[in-house]
Amino acid sequence: MSAPENPDVRQHLERLTAEGIDVVRVTYPDLIGVDRARDVLVDQLPTALRHGLAFCRAVYHTTPQGDVVPVAGGLDAGLPDVIVRPDLDTLVSLPWEPGVASCLGEVEDPHTGSPAPESPRDLLRTVLARCAEHGLHPVVGPELEYFLCEPDPASPAGWRRYSEVSGAVYTAGLRADPDNHLLRTLRMLRDLGIGVTSGNHEFDGGQIEINLTHSTALDAADRAFRFKAAVKELARQEGKLATFMAKPFNDAGGSGFHLHLSCQDGDGANTFDDPAAPYGLSATARHAVAGVLAHAPALAALLNPSINSYKRFGPDTLAPWLIDWGLDNRSAMLRVPPERGSGARFELRLADAGANPYLLIAGTAAAALLGVLAGEEPPAPLEGYGYDTAKAAVLPMNLPAALDALEADALLAEVIGVDAVASFLSYKREEVARFQRHVTDWEFTEYAYHL
Repeated sequence: MSAPENPDVRQHLERLTAEGIDVVRVTYPDLIGVDRARDVLVDQLPTALRHGLAFCRAVYHTTPQGDVVPVAGGLDAGLPDVIVRPDLDTLVSLPWEPGVASCLGEVEDPHTGSPAPESPRDLLRTVLARCAEHGLHPVVGPELEYFLCEPDPASPAGWRRYSEVSGAVYTAGLRADPDNHLLRTLRMLRDLGIGVTSGNHEFDGGQIEINLTHSTALDAADRAFRFKAAVKELARQEGKLATFMAKPFNDAGGSGFHLHLSCQDGDGANTFDDPAAPYGLSATARHAVAGVLAHAPALAALLNPSINSYKRFGPDTLAPWLIDWGLDNRSAMLRVPPERGSGARFELRLADAGANPYLLIAGTAAAALLGVLAGEEPPAPLEGYGYDTAKAAVLPMNLPAALDALEADALLAEVIGVDAVASFLSYKREEVARFQRHVTDWEFTEYAYHL
């Protein structure tokens, strides 16, 4: 091939060749955070960079079962293209696939050259730009849980939980992980270079939690997106299934996506810390907390985005279903950990692990910004154990109610993007309609023999 004109591209290609890489996997998130991708031979990268990789825009409106939802810009527009350009600055070698590297892709509308309207990365960029206009630069630390499953021909779903050990919360080693899945996964993720710090077995059998380091919001979203894709890929290599579904089993708890968020000013100082202020939290921090509480019903649609999400909620689940906050209180929806100084932050515990990292962070940052702009104080923090409806309002308890709350929250939609929110609402309302038409196993068992 002829040498590319751009010296940076030439440098990337030389590095790939020196490392024995002959394929680059270009990935980007769809509307629900699933990784979409194409493998590109290294000698074709210059062409991919010049012209982009063409994908059908309807990928943003395609359900997990492969159906295309009729959303504006999809079927009604004749299934047009979007263009994905490899971002070689995000190149990483895949430790589990010799000869393969991966990079993120920038998604464009080929007619305008602007970002595709449904691109989650660009929705987050839009929100972060609004935050920056007001001197706020969010810093995020993600914590995710997932269930690891192994094949079970006797199960109706074909899978059972890996390692049915009770009472193994906050443990590591062979007692709850007899196949050493966590050790192998941690080492592979370390070598992938996405900022993984630690992991442990969680509350239920086969449930794992892995934490990522904190960083700027877009970088944290990118790393969480790549983390989820990598975990699922590594599980497949073991002949297992890793699922970030909110609540995959009736007799187990759910999986959360806890989000630690603080803000820095233009000089990198933590704007949430103020030793002289109530609770040691600055006015910026308190207003941000108030904003998240105020917009929590709408946030529920983005942070708990599936029919299944709301089966995770309930008393004594440590999955929040009341709109409250507390100081180092894990029964609250929004917890403020005890660290102050550079570690001052809040932990939003509302999201489940199935949430799209980009929409989760965009929604949370938008709500925090709206709180700062409104300048209101939060109510008194929760004391003692939560889940008392006399003390706090209840979140939407199903997806249709959460979608209604999101549609009604014009302020949040304006910061995130009105058109993007409309596309998300159309996509998810179609999901609700499909579920309502579907006859479940529970219904057959409950009614067929008696009615």
